[in-house]
Amino acid sequence: MKTDIYQRVTDQIVSELEKGVRPWLKPWNAEHAAGRITRPLRANGIPYRGINILMLWAAATGNGFAAPLWLTYKQAQELGGQVRKGEKGSLVVYANTITRTEQDTETGEDLERQIPFMKGYTVFNAEQVDGLPAHFYALQEPALDPVARDERAEAFFAATRADIRHGGNQAYYAIGEDRVQMPPFEAFRDAQSYYATLAHELTHWTRHPSRLDREFGRKKWGDEGYAREELVAELGAAFLSAELDLTPEPRADHASYIASWLKVLKDDKRAIFTAAAHAQRAADYLIGLQPAAETAEPQEQEAAA
Repeated sequence: MKTDIYQRVTDQIVSELEKGVRPWLKPWNAEHAAGRITRPLRANGIPYRGINILMLWAAATGNGFAAPLWLTYKQAQELGGQVRKGEKGSLVVYANTITRTEQDTETGEDLERQIPFMKGYTVFNAEQVDGLPAHFYALQEPALDPVARDERAEAFFAATRADIRHGGNQAYYAIGEDRVQMPPFEAFRDAQSYYATLAHELTHWTRHPSRLDREFGRKKWGDEGYAREELVAELGAAFLSAELDLTPEPRADHASYIASWLKVLKDDKRAIFTAAAHAQRAADYLIGLQPAAETAEPQEQEAAA
């Protein structure tokens, strides 16, 4: 089943990318009261993490769901709801490790081994279920002015204390100088796009050896390591945008990366799991720099391998 899950998820992402669609962007048009742009939520409101975000965003896109809330069949029943006849569930995964005690054949001593495992289970979107409490279906109030600066986003990025400079017409992270370069705020079509671009570059910023020390063996622009890091930054920006309720448009300059991402994903069915795991760690790192950062235990581990 483990191999099937890797291949099923990778095939789903590849299918969308081959259409020119980045599945981690499209669900941001949803207008549910739980958040126009949000990570998928469990029935208790706790967000999913890592690869499950991409899987459920893709499921929402494919089925036109606006609600970010997902439930198991049993959870729906416990809340007084009923999954409609004929509705098809969506796959999510749970990754963890089990400890197994084995005897060393040479010394006779008991040794403990940590064995990773992954299992899949099925959830249903709230829109596939009748009879749930009203907040599962409620719509959101109209959005605020997209041009105005967002105080929450401004505070979030300032709290990272990253060296962010403005000027020119390119956005990039210079690892040698450990700084982020951004065009002026006014150069962007709207505030949402500015913050999403900044989230992308700050995801790159987390790769510095003094932070997450993320390295994919990249040696030059456009090689496989470069494509893998860009995919992490793309997903990291999506996760942070969901965290901050941002609604950016896809960056036109990243359309050129789709072909390189497709090659990476087709060559390695675990690549999207690894990228999502790294992106989640980067988002967690940036969230952890906030003054009132939450330290709650994550609900599932990132399925990275």
